[in-house]
Formats: sequence, C-alpha cells, structure tokens
Amino acid sequence: MGNSEVGHNALGAGRIFAQGAKLVDLALASGKIYDGEGFTYIKDSFETGTLHLIGLLSDGGVHSRLDQVQLLVKGSAERGAKRIRVHILTDGRDVLDGSSVGFVETLENDLAELRAKGVDAQIASGGGRMYVTMDRYENDWEVVKRGWDAQVLGEAPYKFTNAVEAVKKLRQEPKANDQYLPPFVIVDDNGKAVGPIVDGDAVVTFNFRADRMVMIAKSLEYEDFDKFDRVRVPKIRYAGMLQYDGELQLPSHYLVSPPEIDRTSGEYLVHNGVRTFACSETVKFGHVTFFWNGNRSGYFNPKMEEYVEIPSDSGITFNVQPKMKAIEIAEKARDAILSGKFDQVRVNLPNSDMVGHTGDIEATIVACKAADEAVKMILDAIEQVGGIYVVTADHGNAEDMVKRNKKGEPALDKSGNIQILTSHTLEPVPVAIGGPGLAPGVRFRSDVPSGGLANVAATVMNLHGFEAPSDYETTLIEVVD
Repeated sequence: MGNSEVGHNALGAGRIFAQGAKLVDLALASGKIYDGEGFTYIKDSFETGTLHLIGLLSDGGVHSRLDQVQLLVKGSAERGAKRIRVHILTDGRDVLDGSSVGFVETLENDLAELRAKGVDAQIASGGGRMYVTMDRYENDWEVVKRGWDAQVLGEAPYKFTNAVEAVKKLRQEPKANDQYLPPFVIVDDNGKAVGPIVDGDAVVTFNFRADRMVMIAKSLEYEDFDKFDRVRVPKIRYAGMLQYDGELQLPSHYLVSPPEIDRTSGEYLVHNGVRTFACSETVKFGHVTFFWNGNRSGYFNPKMEEYVEIPSDSGITFNVQPKMKAIEIAEKARDAILSGKFDQVRVNLPNSDMVGHTGDIEATIVACKAADEAVKMILDAIEQVGGIYVVTADHGNAEDMVKRNKKGEPALDKSGNIQILTSHTLEPVPVAIGGPGLAPGVRFRSDVPSGGLANVAATVMNLHGFEAPSDYETTLIEVVD
C-alpha cells in the first residue's frame, strides 16, 4: 500500500528508494541508527530510566522483524541502556499461528544473556496484535487502550511471571489465536508489574510499517488527547523506528531518517532553465515541494521557482467542507499557466484522498466533483496556451470505499452493515497525457508493463525536451513516425 510521502518521492525523484524495512536494515548494519538524532534523544534516559521497546514480535517482515529487534536490544545495551523492558505483540497474521512461542523463546534467550552481563532486561507485557495496540485508521481505540493499560499502567486481566509461560497458557484457551491473545503483564514474586512506563523512561515503537503505529504514537506523544482515559501520562522520551506520518510529523523523533534522495527531476529541470510553479493547500503542500524534491526544504533557485501554499481548513474534519481548496488551487494554477512566466506548473488536489479517509461516501462524491471541476479549469488553461498535461495520482483511495471479502464482495459487520474503507487502496493509479502542445507521434510505450510512479519523472523530462538521467526509471512515452 502506497502512501503520499513515498509516492511523491518516487514521482519527483524518478527512482525507487529504500524505505521501511530496508532502511532500518541499512541503519542497523552500518551502526548509523545509533548516531542519529532519535537515538541520541532517547539515550538521555538510559542513565536513570528504563528503555521500553514496543512492537510486533515476528519474523514476518511486514510490520517488523525479530532480528531487527534483537539487534536494537543488543545495540542499546552496548550503548548504556542498563534497564530494558520489551512489550511484545504476538503475530499469527503475517506468520503461522502458534509461531509466537518460538519468537518469545528466542527473545528470552537474548535477554537472559544480557542479564548475565548485568543488564536488567526482561519482557514486561504482551498481547495479540489485533486485540492489543495495533489498531489502524482510528477503527477501535479500545485496542490501543488495552495496550496502554498493560504497557504504561502495568495493568492487565492476566498476570504471569514468565512471558513464554504466558503465551503458552493463553494459547490453551478455546479458539485461542496469536492475533487475538488478551493483554498480559509480567509480574515479580510479589505480584508487582516488572515494567510499567514511568516518568524519565525512554520508549521506542519498533515497527517499521506505519499504519498500525500511528494510533499508539498519538497516545504516547500528544499532550492534548481525548480518545481514551490514559489515567497517567508519564513524561517520557519517545521515538518511532521511523516517522509514521509525514503530514502530522508523527512521531517528532525517530531512529531512522527518511531516505537520502539526490538529483531529483525538480532540481535537474530548474538547473536547465525550466521555470517552475508548485501549489497545493497545506495538507499536501509539502508533497508537491518537500517530498517531490527528495525530502528537501526550500527552493533550488528562488529566481526560477515559486511555491504557493493555500491554508487548509482547520478545526473541522474534511467531510464538513469536502470541496476543500480545490478551486483556489486550480485558480492559482490557471493564473500561473496564463501568465507565461512558467514552463512547469505542478499541483496536488487532495480532495479524494483527504475526504476519502473520513469514510463519508456522500462527502467524497462532492470532493471528487470539486477535484474534477478544478482539473477542467487547469486543462482549459493548458488548451489556451498550447501546453501539455500529465494527470496522475500518488495512490488510490476514493475509488473504493468499502472493505471487501476474499471474493471481492463488500464485507459486512456484525450488524449486517457494509464496512466502510477509509484507507488508501492497492489499485494502480491512472495516468493521462495530452494537450495541444504534445508533438505528433508521441504515444505510450507498450514495453513498460510494470510502469509506475517512478516512471513519471523521466516522462515529464522528455516532455520538456530533455533526456532523463540513465539511472532513472524509464520513460512511459515514445515518438513514432
């Protein structure tokens, strides 16, 4: 599943850069993870506090990987963490049900080795991923609350003195499944939780995939939080393995930075005399500038570029004003096109994504109509100046608003109602290229069957009359006689 930041990275850079698991692997292998701002930030708690690691314990490689957790635990101990607590979430979804026991045994062996070296390291709590902590898209905050109660407050319906015993015992219950194990805490001989999160502690959520970490990140980071009663909010140093939401800048500290992206199409074109205008409203302004330009702030050449941000509506959900700022963005684009001052005008119309995320189908229809109107205004201006248009998207969302079963039919909830889908979709996105400025004989190539977002940069460069760098993903177009 794509996301907006990665999508715009690919659109602007013309290449696919390591993200997620691969980035974490590289940072751990090189040791760079321990030199970064995020680790330096949490390390300040090692002297007097506890380091807590929260995440999915599995080798599934979809949300996290066991070997990364093992390396992080070991590396943290080597760099001064004297007290470490791991809060595990069992998988059974990306790996075989029942495999959790083996993963817990592997981790326990590592922690025992650390204890032999004088590091106070143990598992502190646990639960199944679909029942504890790892909800997504604000579907059920109770899932996150169960995790909070166990991890932060040290409270859970089940108490054990050993994590391997905990998972084995809970799996003996009828219909037990790794995904849905109830929350448990590990207690000492006096029945006291061994690892609640308290003032002065450091916390790392070690999943690299974002979607099921955003909610726990909000509960750990936000002072102003009303989704459930946190009871006690410890003053902690919190970092994610990665930043989980670029728009929300959540969390504000993370162990592994986004990829270092160089030689983007924007930089290449500006340095070759292509005057550029970029515009969106606040929620996507960073995408047509910062992310498009390879996670880089500012202009390449202020004399050649103009970036315009239109303030997004604030204090309301986007389904309340589903037209958002589509027309204002289109008007700015139209004026830039007609001004004759620019060779490239780049905009993002966020409606179908931002309103699609609300799950409000009626509002999303209004949103899509507004985006259509905006596109027409822009295309009409291109027609007037004899220009070329490229219309595409960074991922899907509004084209499918219901969850589906394996047959592709709408899925129903317990009450028989259709379940609404608020997430991005897995559908390929369309691309349309046209306009009166398109040279005769330009057509889509038929030999790029897996063409995607990263192929757009070379295509746009060609349309401007330039060859793309040889290491860019290939162009989508060719010229025939």
